[in-house]
Amino acid sequence: MSEAFIELRGVRKAYNEGLPNQFWAVDGVDLTLERGRVTLLTGPSGSGKTTLLTLLGCLARPTEGRVRVAGQDVSSLPERFLTEQRRHNFGFVFQQFNLIRGLSVLDNVMLPAFPLAPPHGELRSRALQLLGELGLEHRSDARVEWLSGGEAQRAAIARALINDPPVVIADEPTANLDTHLSKAFLAIVERLKDEGRTVILSSHDALVAEATIVDRIVSLRDGKVVG
Repeated sequence: MSEAFIELRGVRKAYNEGLPNQFWAVDGVDLTLERGRVTLLTGPSGSGKTTLLTLLGCLARPTEGRVRVAGQDVSSLPERFLTEQRRHNFGFVFQQFNLIRGLSVLDNVMLPAFPLAPPHGELRSRALQLLGELGLEHRSDARVEWLSGGEAQRAAIARALINDPPVVIADEPTANLDTHLSKAFLAIVERLKDEGRTVILSSHDALVAEATIVDRIVSLRDGKVVG
């Protein structure tokens, strides 16, 4: 049996808390995610997928309930400790990639590691190695705004991996990709899984939902787990 890595118990997340338009984006979720497995969050727009990802990745705190990562309760940690959790445990691939225009691909990939202050030569070598593994080393000096959609996604994945996180989180990773590039992304996810990483995806894409690498599908509706 796989080891539990992230656990949610009775988790709720409110927006506009205390105001007339308050709503619960996540509403009473109990969930255990096991180390080394690929989990897909699915559901219609507004179902709570992205909010749940932010809670799983320590990008937000729950309004109610408890979140545990690697056995540690992170539900009410001060922001500086949540930041440490994110740096050491999580790599994020955002839907719009969030690469910094005006910087090179290499600089974008290296950026998340700067707060950890590794030797610059070692960091540069690791970044180039990741880009090489993703078929992007020849674009390392290019500005990110010159990249194609598939190249930008691979740059974002390299950036997510620079701190060697055990968990990779991707929000709607194939939303802006054609079928060929979506399959290429799934091949990368398979490799991450083979490396023992925990991968959490959100997607509407049937291609992702039907992929054999997905170990578990968690369906959401109105902020609740429904399947």
